[in-house]
Amino acid sequence: MNLTQYKNELTEELDNILQYWIDHTIDEEYGGFYGKIDNENNVDNKAPKGSVLNARILWTFAAAFNFTREKKYFDVATRAFDYISKHFIDEENGGVYWTVDYSGRPLDTKKQIYALSFALYAASEYYRASHLPEAKQVAIGLYNIIEKYSFDRARGGYFEAFTKDWKPVADLRLSEKDANEKKTMNTHLHVLEAYTNFYHIEENPAVKQSIQNLLAVFDKHIINQQTHHLELFFDEDWNTKGQIVSFGHDIEAAWLLLEAAEAINDEEWIGKMKTNADRMADAAAEGLDKDGGLWYEVENNHLVKEKHWWPQAEAMVGFFNAAQVSGNEKYIQYSMDSWQFTKQYILDAKNGEWFWGVKEDYSIMPNEDKAGLWKCPYHNGRACLELLKRL
Repeated sequence: MNLTQYKNELTEELDNILQYWIDHTIDEEYGGFYGKIDNENNVDNKAPKGSVLNARILWTFAAAFNFTREKKYFDVATRAFDYISKHFIDEENGGVYWTVDYSGRPLDTKKQIYALSFALYAASEYYRASHLPEAKQVAIGLYNIIEKYSFDRARGGYFEAFTKDWKPVADLRLSEKDANEKKTMNTHLHVLEAYTNFYHIEENPAVKQSIQNLLAVFDKHIINQQTHHLELFFDEDWNTKGQIVSFGHDIEAAWLLLEAAEAINDEEWIGKMKTNADRMADAAAEGLDKDGGLWYEVENNHLVKEKHWWPQAEAMVGFFNAAQVSGNEKYIQYSMDSWQFTKQYILDAKNGEWFWGVKEDYSIMPNEDKAGLWKCPYHNGRACLELLKRL
């Protein structure tokens, strides 16, 4: 495969992904989008609706409109923004609820900073598409409330979660598989991603300083300077908790950190993050299988032999980014190999979109979502958009 073919296939795939979400996920009965669709496209129209899923739909369709200027994508983005504004934003306390029920009533009202970050990321992208003052006001409000309640002024970084009215909460976890710790790599990565997008619509010194602070946190605490993998969980004093290597997050961070440094045009951080982009890509490449796919993670020195959809998408972008930074063409091959693997094993040729993932024997992982609290058009849609810009 050459770069022209890669570009043509990604152009087609972007259209396929977006059309799937238009055709299958719009909830005409209760509003917004369905909360859950299984591998066979069976809809659970009474499933809870997640703030992360809805924000990722908003970001994806706003970003697709900003790239293609196709009105149908803008219309879906507007539907998502309106639903989030009406049902997810806590007008009394600020921030967004974790979930609402199928009819839009608050369900899990916990304030997860990860979810606020995606809402900020998405509202910023929608403002770039719409220039609606309301979208910018939502973004400003979310930035301010993250800084007010989550930012650790003493030790740097951001605390993970709070109750509805911003009190401490016992269970800080995003999901059952996560460690119950006060600070996580995952939330910091997506706060950074959100602030980077917000800076495009609000270029002020405070936001720039927030981004510089986050880059310093990654450099000092989160990137293991010996292995160049990311540490995932921490206590409030930045002591590392647990031993997990997440190959997908390694390669995702490799390009997002550089994107942040470039957005604020900070030459010192650009230099550091270019070096990191190369080293982290090599660290992530330890998870590449001979078939081109990226394994999920290593937990306590044990390889989890699954290949999930989102690490493949991030590998496509992150390795291509490493090629652009280093000039080393092996990374372009890694990127294209990830796409070839995805086409062969992850794309659902019959029902559309991407499967959650495959097991070691290439059987489809059962009982996973095609759309759900975590399964969304953001990783794969963004991979297509990001690579098309770079190509």
